[in-house]
Amino acid sequence: MTEQTQHYDDMFAGLLEEIWGEGYLSPGGPKEVARVLSGLDLTGLRVLDIGCGTGAITLSLVRDHGAGHAVGIDVEGHVCIEARARAAGAGVADQIEIVQVKPGPFPFEDETFDLVFSKDSIIHIADKEALAQDIHRVLRPGGWFAASDWLTSHDGAMSPAMTRYIELEGLGFAMASPARYASALQAAGFGAVDTISRNAWYLDTARDELQMLAGPRRAELAGKYGVGLVAENIAVWQAMIAVLETGELCPHHLRGQKL
Repeated sequence: MTEQTQHYDDMFAGLLEEIWGEGYLSPGGPKEVARVLSGLDLTGLRVLDIGCGTGAITLSLVRDHGAGHAVGIDVEGHVCIEARARAAGAGVADQIEIVQVKPGPFPFEDETFDLVFSKDSIIHIADKEALAQDIHRVLRPGGWFAASDWLTSHDGAMSPAMTRYIELEGLGFAMASPARYASALQAAGFGAVDTISRNAWYLDTARDELQMLAGPRRAELAGKYGVGLVAENIAVWQAMIAVLETGELCPHHLRGQKL
């Protein structure tokens, strides 16, 4: 994972949770987690959650999807502390392990997990090929990689609109195309590789989110999180919607099976 400064401080994370639900730092909440996992049975499995954030997703993998044990990893220490507290509060601390990691290969032995999951966090990892190889390494034979992520429609130079959006986000995004993800997974040894666009879904959702930020709740949110932070995120959403409309920003579901 990419080394970075603390991006998701308490105020920013709190605002995102107002938009996306408690413990969620990316869109769709538990329903989107379920869609990413559609058709996969996690009952009793050992699961790795890449980019666990404050732990709501790791908790959902155990509580809602029946994983026997889930390991959540993140590079930011303060969110790992929150994730551990969330697991303890839900009474499943014996089934959830939260590990703060450094950038680079995962600190796990080969063939450790039955499923590797990630929700909108591998955008921070620039080397998609090395990532795919490491995911393949830690999976047991027959295991699955299932993720959602923020992609761009093409590799190479981005449009001015996309460049502006990424600059406004300021979150160390390292985007790649569906073709590059598919190629990286196949080269690592995955079969049943699939990439599914979620652009239409998130375009509609993002418009609703912008209306929430800029509409009747704006004063309330500004009172809780600051006028400046809310204004900054309204600008982010406006820029994001512009590139969702052109399709250059195209969130996807990603999947592959270790043969």
